[in-house]
Amino acid sequence: MKLQEMIGLAVFDVESGKEIGKIHDFILDKDWRITGFELEGKAIFSSHVKTVSWEDITAYGEDAVMIRSENAVRKTSADDIPLTYLLGRRKLKEMQVLTEDGILLGRISDVYFEQEQGNTILGLEISDGFVSDLIEGRKWLRCTSEMEIGENAVMVPPMSEQRLENAINSVNG
Repeated sequence: MKLQEMIGLAVFDVESGKEIGKIHDFILDKDWRITGFELEGKAIFSSHVKTVSWEDITAYGEDAVMIRSENAVRKTSADDIPLTYLLGRRKLKEMQVLTEDGILLGRISDVYFEQEQGNTILGLEISDGFVSDLIEGRKWLRCTSEMEIGENAVMVPPMSEQRLENAINSVNG
């Protein structure tokens, strides 16, 4: 699954069957794991957001995300969220991907994770610009322990450009 496909999904409380809200963004850590998500509905002048920890998710699919109960929703200070996928101060989407020897591979356009493997990010979909995407398609880079999420870029080992694959062909493999 891609994180972008889950933005906007309805979140339901399993105990009551009540819709709690919709996914607004994902919270990530530097070790390529999804730690939770943020719900829509931040107050205009509030510095707090409603979040749900990954551990409180009981199931998720193409149509909805199920959480244990409404009590799983917490108020979190936006300042306490170090890394997000889509909208935070420090976000993975659109971040540059650079090799340690100075080659720009492109920008992150989406993030892949496998439902069976829990909250571990498997790979990054990388865009090299609109024209390149049309001609060559987007590329996919499998995450490794050598990849580091920096302040302004994701740093990857030298020779990573040889590991890039077409996104369509490698999603399932």
